Amino acid sequence: MKENVGFSNLNRERKVQDIAKDSFDLIVIGGGITGAGIALDAASRGMKVVLLEKGDFASGTSSKSTKLIHGGLRYLKQFDFWLVKEVGSERAIVHKLAPHLVLPEKMLLPLIEGGSYGKWLTSIGLKVYDILAQVSGDDKRQMLEKKEAMKLEPLLPKKILNGAGYYAEYRTDDARLTMENLKTSVSYGAQALNYAKVTDFLYENDKVAGVKIKDEVTGKEHEIKSKYVISAAGPWVDELRSVNKSKKGKRLHLTKGVHLVFPKEKLPVKQSVYFDIPDGRMMFAIPRGKVTYVGTTDTNFNLDKDHVQTDVADAIYLISAVNNMFPDINLEMEDIISSWAGLRPLIHEEGKSASELSRKDEIFTSDTGLVSIAGGKLTGYRKMAERVVNRIVKKMEEDYDIEPKPCLTDKIPLCGNDFKKFKHVKKYIDEVYNRIKEEGFTHHDAWYLVTTYGKQTETILENYASLRNKDSYIRMIRAEAQFSIAHEMALNPMDFFIRRTGRLYFDIDSVREYLDPILEEFKKAFGYDSAQILTFKEKMEEELESHSNFSLERI
Repeated sequence: MKENVGFSNLNRERKVQDIAKDSFDLIVIGGGITGAGIALDAASRGMKVVLLEKGDFASGTSSKSTKLIHGGLRYLKQFDFWLVKEVGSERAIVHKLAPHLVLPEKMLLPLIEGGSYGKWLTSIGLKVYDILAQVSGDDKRQMLEKKEAMKLEPLLPKKILNGAGYYAEYRTDDARLTMENLKTSVSYGAQALNYAKVTDFLYENDKVAGVKIKDEVTGKEHEIKSKYVISAAGPWVDELRSVNKSKKGKRLHLTKGVHLVFPKEKLPVKQSVYFDIPDGRMMFAIPRGKVTYVGTTDTNFNLDKDHVQTDVADAIYLISAVNNMFPDINLEMEDIISSWAGLRPLIHEEGKSASELSRKDEIFTSDTGLVSIAGGKLTGYRKMAERVVNRIVKKMEEDYDIEPKPCLTDKIPLCGNDFKKFKHVKKYIDEVYNRIKEEGFTHHDAWYLVTTYGKQTETILENYASLRNKDSYIRMIRAEAQFSIAHEMALNPMDFFIRRTGRLYFDIDSVREYLDPILEEFKKAFGYDSAQILTFKEKMEEELESHSNFSLERI
């Protein structure tokens, strides 16, 4: 694997021009987790690949999931054993590829009077879950009595609690997982551009032979040639199929999922809980650093796909569900400190509600040769990529007599991973803490750095050592911004605060506190003028407002 060099927008114009002059084996449209996984799979098999994303990487669905690499226990209720088996098996693989980013997370499933899960069926269901997902050792499910469940989570409703199931999942940062897949693909020779919108397709003999793009930074238009094109554009897949005049057969069904974030002291769950909602659905409460987040909703969505927001009705629904399960908490609207809302690009099935739709992925191939993939779950991204790249490999074999190469991505560590096991991640967190504690940093700060960047923390600490700010926290966040600009294609403060660090969701106060120093870093790096910096500041303030303000004025 080559060293990952120059994955930055600092040389953007030259990079765009070079890509436009070149020709590729494969163009991937969409810079979410599926597109990133496809780029890595194809590049690691020796293909010449370019990935194009109309906004920032992971700015759609792939920064707005529940942020779990999980086996989909609820799909057992739908008898979707194939999906449970596949994504369950994938959990262990993705954890191995990035143990600093995909963290073990025990999940508690309370069994309550009148709830969705009875004791006997839950025991059988979790046993089947373990078998399908090939769970072993301490991760195997346990059935807990009421007293044991209350000890693990004292906030549970004692009066109606009958016991609990206890099983293993994994937690991640979806946008970081996308970024590390992209960077790893670049180390295998792939190219990737954010803010590059595909506006049309190129054709030769009525077959797709490339794309037309608009550079959203300069406004210039370019053409890029390629043997094959895959659309992994998530909620926008049908739009691109329409541009390609190939929207036949099945179509997407978009549903909205919303999550709310609370300070840890307002919802002090000791560990992750998967619990009943009175309407028959299930919901997660997940502690993460300084906060606890809850979700999700599952409602049909037919509005502007580029502006998906948490509305007051979503917030009321989720708060009511939390208060129902944790009666001693009594959350209110003003307790919300952040939120996010995203779309699931599911495959439409007549007569099925949003919650009943399958999470399986499907591949569509048009008469022009455009290959599109949609549906699926975050956990299954690697297998989705493998399936769709296998199609391209087969076509290359037929069209060019090229010997097919197998998928290697189950063995390729992602950027930042230099750990054999999760215990080495924990050891490295302690090591980083010992190095920075004299500067006033906490163990949580070390945990944040390592679980965000892995061993790339070393580069950030080098940046930190070269800076001269008196405030150590300003120095550290500047060091992070410099890393994101130089190595992760960050082009503006929104990229940094939302997708590269997740601070808008999990440490929103730090966004308010350090917005000005970060604006200075972007101004220094890209030469933005005062008007551009003011625009960025206003945009970031709008993001803060829309994600955290649920006052009555919004009703």
